[in-house]
Amino acid sequence: MVFSSIVFLYIFLPILLIVYFMVPSKMKNAIMIIGSLLFFAWGEIRYIPIMLLLAVMDFYCGKKITQNWDNKKKKRLFLLIDIGVNLAILFFFKYADFIIGSINEITGLKIPLLNIPLPIGVSFNTFQSLSYIIDVYRGTVKNEKSFYNYLTYTLLFPQIIAGPIVRYETVDEELETKNISIDNFSNRNEEIYTRTCKKSTVCQ
Repeated sequence: MVFSSIVFLYIFLPILLIVYFMVPSKMKNAIMIIGSLLFFAWGEIRYIPIMLLLAVMDFYCGKKITQNWDNKKKKRLFLLIDIGVNLAILFFFKYADFIIGSINEITGLKIPLLNIPLPIGVSFNTFQSLSYIIDVYRGTVKNEKSFYNYLTYTLLFPQIIAGPIVRYETVDEELETKNISIDNFSNRNEEIYTRTCKKSTVCQ
């Protein structure tokens, strides 16, 4: 789903916002998880299980790093596992066909290309997950104890146009307690609009 599409602007986003503001605070994360899954599934539904499995791995590795805080070898092991798997997935989707094409050109082989469509926001989501696990490893943040909250953080679809990586430490409290008002929504919307105008000519 494209952010500038009619479906997103006039159907998906209004319905999501209406439902989000209507439900109780404890259900808002659930609405955002469902909305984000629908957003990503619109592009390619078969990648949803991969996203969920990676979220489980990130959450588990973060937990194990904290549990083995005094054991440097185990702590480093879980860090490397998480980094390795995340980068392997990213590398596969972005460069598999490039590598196959290069091999074919050099060797004269005719290995068929995989023609894998690139999942929406795969680079952003990968590096955001890595920023979380690295911060947990460094002790900058504590590991998230609620998988429900972590899933909200890692899947939240508006983040993929936010610009810089959204660090976990900047949103961890908001995942649990939300200060929602029309003024906050308007200010955030104006901030995103201004940042978008600086990067494109759509406002000119």
